[in-house]
Amino acid sequence: MFPLFQTSDSMLAVILIIVAFAFWSQKFKFFKMIGPALCVIIIGILLVNLRIVPGYTDVYGTISVYCIPFSISLYLLNVDLKQIMKMSKQPLLSIASAVFCVSVVAVIFGVIFGNRIEEGWKVAGMFVGTYTGGSGNLTAIATGLDASSSTIAAANAADYVVGMPSLVLMFLAPALLKKSAWFQKFWPYSFTEKELEEGGDGKELMAAEEWSIGEIAMLLAISASIVGVATKISSFVSPNFASAARILLISTISIAAAQIPSVRKLRGATNLGLFFGMMFLVVVGFTVDIRGFFGCALSITLFWLGVILCSFLLHMLLTRLLKIKYEYVLLGIVGAIADGSTAALVASGAKWKA
Repeated sequence: MFPLFQTSDSMLAVILIIVAFAFWSQKFKFFKMIGPALCVIIIGILLVNLRIVPGYTDVYGTISVYCIPFSISLYLLNVDLKQIMKMSKQPLLSIASAVFCVSVVAVIFGVIFGNRIEEGWKVAGMFVGTYTGGSGNLTAIATGLDASSSTIAAANAADYVVGMPSLVLMFLAPALLKKSAWFQKFWPYSFTEKELEEGGDGKELMAAEEWSIGEIAMLLAISASIVGVATKISSFVSPNFASAARILLISTISIAAAQIPSVRKLRGATNLGLFFGMMFLVVVGFTVDIRGFFGCALSITLFWLGVILCSFLLHMLLTRLLKIKYEYVLLGIVGAIADGSTAALVASGAKWKA
């Protein structure tokens, strides 16, 4: 009688329903606050521990093997390296500082505390990923390192527990820093009000995206080809490094393909990538034993709290020494903690049109 759903077709239906619910629920404040990724993981954990779905079925393995590679490839098909190189020096320095600081601190913490946490060195690598470009990186690196499902789920929970208050603070920071005479004296490098009000392309942030069936077919064909080529090449690598090599090759080939204008202009890549990533995260939730999860999540949360605090302080020190405008510093932090879209929302909320 239990689990209630066991066949492959019924499990695929359950997974897609959970993903659909997670996206639909983003219209409500609570669900928008926790985000769709953590939402699907929590639902997955509840369903498997209530014995509504099984802890493993063949569908899980298929999704784990294919969804994350597709998600990574589709996400990267929008990368424009020429546009990145056109950025002014200060935002690039801010981003480079954020990446450097979190990488150094995570390695140090991993060496010191890694043996005290299950898969500690993998956790350190996963958090370097999530805080140098968003939670999607966490899942991609976890896949490359063959991290266990309980570790991935605990890391996502820790990312939420530590990251959400940090993001809330980042959204409040522009107004708080603007009114702080002490901060203005301590950090005199900033845009003028006139400079902040100029610029902008007039596009509505987070607007609905339109695409054609032809574009979706082309994106899936390109992504499948990239994954297939990367998988074939990585098969010649040592088994110990094959998984990581596969993810690295998928990323590299996808970025290279994105430099072709006709590929980069295809609409829908980001949304498709998110969809495939969400399917994988549902499966992550399905494979978590809740009793082992809570013990793992607490230690990982404490580990990452130390990493993010030390990384933040080091980043602030370096960018202050480099005399970088604090607007770039703040948006660099948000871009690292979350992603570019969230950084754009912070800038929009602060009316930093430039």
